[in-house]
Amino acid sequence: MDMISINEVRERIEAALPGAKVQVGTFSGLDHFEAVVHAPQFRGKSLIEQHQMVYGALEGLIGNAMHALALKTRVLEDAAPTEE
Repeated sequence: MDMISINEVRERIEAALPGAKVQVGTFSGLDHFEAVVHAPQFRGKSLIEQHQMVYGALEGLIGNAMHALALKTRVLEDAAPTEE
């Protein structure tokens, strides 16, 4: 089985979802990943659709180099207006 790094997982998600804030780590071995993804592209999408977007970025890895993915997704809110 090929190995994949945390950085590779993060970079694939960021490439698929430009502007996203992505945190990736591992648990219970080097092939079990956890990710928290905040992306503006999630606006108006169901939780299932959000997860499908992330899984799409990781196509070919899940079930191969990546055995498991614990995933949390949220809409990345626009920056709060600054007070003048």
